[in-house]
Amino acid sequence: MLTLSTFAERAYLDYAVSVVKGRALPDVSDGQKPVQRRILYSMNELGLGPTAKPRKSATVVGDVLGKLHPHGDQSVYDALVRMAQDFSLRYPLIDGQGNFGSRDGDGAAAMRYTEARLTPVSRLLLDEIDMGTVDFQPNYDGSSEEPRMLPARLPMLLLNGASGIAVGMATEIPSHNLREVAQAAVAMIRNPKITHAELMTLITGPDYPGGAQIITPASNIADIYESGRGSLKVRARWTIEELARGQWQLVVTELPPGTSSQRVQEEIEEITNPKIKVGKKTLLPEQLSLKQNFLLALDTMRDESGRDAPVRLVFEPKSKNQDKTEFALMLLAHTSLETSAPINLVMIGGDGRPRQKGLSEILQEWIDFRFVTVRRRTEFRLGKVNDRIHILEGRETVLLNIDEVIAIIRNSDDPKAALIERFRLSERQAEDILEIRLRQLARLEAIKIQQELSELRNEKEKLEDILENPNSMKRLIVREIEADAKQYGDDRRTLIEEAQKAVAEQKVIDEPVTVIVSEKGWVRARTGIGHDPAQFTFKAGDSLGHVFECRTVDTLLCIGDNGKAYSVPVNALPGARGDGVPITTLVDLSGGGRILYYYAGPADTRLLLATTAGFGFIAKAGDMATRLKGGKSFITLDDGAVPLAPRVVPDNAGAIACLSEKGRVLVFGIDEMKVLTNGGRGVTLMELEPKETLLAAQPISPKGVNVIGTWAGDKPRTVELFASGLEPHFGKRAKKGKPLSAKLKAKDLAMRQTDAG
Repeated sequence: MLTLSTFAERAYLDYAVSVVKGRALPDVSDGQKPVQRRILYSMNELGLGPTAKPRKSATVVGDVLGKLHPHGDQSVYDALVRMAQDFSLRYPLIDGQGNFGSRDGDGAAAMRYTEARLTPVSRLLLDEIDMGTVDFQPNYDGSSEEPRMLPARLPMLLLNGASGIAVGMATEIPSHNLREVAQAAVAMIRNPKITHAELMTLITGPDYPGGAQIITPASNIADIYESGRGSLKVRARWTIEELARGQWQLVVTELPPGTSSQRVQEEIEEITNPKIKVGKKTLLPEQLSLKQNFLLALDTMRDESGRDAPVRLVFEPKSKNQDKTEFALMLLAHTSLETSAPINLVMIGGDGRPRQKGLSEILQEWIDFRFVTVRRRTEFRLGKVNDRIHILEGRETVLLNIDEVIAIIRNSDDPKAALIERFRLSERQAEDILEIRLRQLARLEAIKIQQELSELRNEKEKLEDILENPNSMKRLIVREIEADAKQYGDDRRTLIEEAQKAVAEQKVIDEPVTVIVSEKGWVRARTGIGHDPAQFTFKAGDSLGHVFECRTVDTLLCIGDNGKAYSVPVNALPGARGDGVPITTLVDLSGGGRILYYYAGPADTRLLLATTAGFGFIAKAGDMATRLKGGKSFITLDDGAVPLAPRVVPDNAGAIACLSEKGRVLVFGIDEMKVLTNGGRGVTLMELEPKETLLAAQPISPKGVNVIGTWAGDKPRTVELFASGLEPHFGKRAKKGKPLSAKLKAKDLAMRQTDAG
């Protein structure tokens, strides 16, 4: 008795194996999935060759379902349609008559309206099917037989590629150029030890049905083909058409795989008419900025694709004075005109097991299959030749004694035995003589028999040489591959030329701006500088937090209590007409962090970053910027420590002043600091007592430093340290420093802005 868990496990494994081997993955030998193999075999049996009259697709589907494929008719028809689409397969195997869909996602007409026959390329898979080349197996009900494999004369797996999702694995094999694949196969046959690098000079990369351009570096492509997995960057190809009066338009003529004209139109519609995202009340600043850029650059877009031009997308700029390269890069960066094409070389191998393989292994396994196929074909033909020679030798024996043969047949009770005894014939020869009609006996001419025998014996000698001499077998296979490449090969469609990935660099007008941050973290930007902060208004219960006078090309930095740095381009901040937006809509604080400090300014500004644990370092504002909304870890924190406010390091700063919780001040040379462009923990700034924290770290100039705090009655007080007042506190970094002489509860440090009086 089986437990339910055991039964379920076995049933699921049976199902998984069925999907992997019997449905979703192609075979390395002929490159076909079972349903494709059955469609091709069925059409071949129906006589639907390249020169035959096409028949209704429903006839083909019905024949496949009834004899070979016990599944739904739609799955069979979908597979048939795909094999007929020249935009899906590099070398279509079916010649479809009627509506077989479009690259824009339009479906094919119903099977009762379309017709189909095989293409000339399909002969590469079917011409040797009746030559004893492959094994046959019973169909699903045992009423007929189907081939386990098709005798492919070229590596069809690489030519047309494959795409499929199985159980626990998937495949995504791109198409390739027939001539290149044939050259690589020939090179490997001649030199089985050929290196992967040498193969990659012959097969330079995929050759997609729709053309396009692969911009991934050749070294990366080679690595992908060696491992069998990776992703390529593919972009559309376009031309600039010059019009009257200096006008011009950009015309896209080739699209990457998986991209359609309709999809590109929908993407541009989404950019120019954006929708509010789920959970948001208004459009995001990035959406508004992108919309504005597109509307300023793009005037109209038209799809002029048709019979004469399968792909023709026309983009007209707003102004003829626009930079053509920047216009193209804008389109590439924001639409699927540039996209990633995955490669996952998973297939059923020669051993019947599904596995991911590299290019060398794929070619070698197909070559092994081809050698076996040609050997079986040669042995099959040799058997036919030997049988015919045997028959002709029997006819030759009795040719000169036709009258006696006729007499024996007429008078003998057992003419077969009599002929065997009289002329020493075999049973096969005697049966052949007896089956010849009387009128044919008179026409048996010695010269014709001798001529045919001579030809057959020459052919037998060649066939035996092929079977016995490995070099002869190699030469034959190479000749056949080269002949097929010459007959069916064509030029490469996809250009492989390295280029930089298109990055949307929005041009920002460099002008002064004031960044306003409220106490509750609402941010906005106001054009110009020198504004009176008293004029700024805020929501009820909120007030002014920070004001930064900077430029639109600068970045607003936010430092979280988790040591992360978040950044927002100043030009992406909302205008000052309203109250702005919460910083949480511009950065992602999903990890539970809280923004402690802000800074806005140029990327080359040096900042002193310190923690309450007494560590710190110097970094540039640009080092902290990131495109990730989730920020990047920049300040390493000890347990219980939090970052201190970032302090600008001016060019004339020569020292660092540190203030401890217990009122000690240490001043040391700025040359003792470390610069960490990638962030980190930094160096020890000041030695702290147990459970003591660092209150502030401030770069100082020769003007000195102000110590801010309170004294009797919590009255605010500032102590100015310069010249002689700073001297007692000078020391080496990581020392304890000296207490202030004045009675003061110190809280912070600030750079002095005026010289000592």
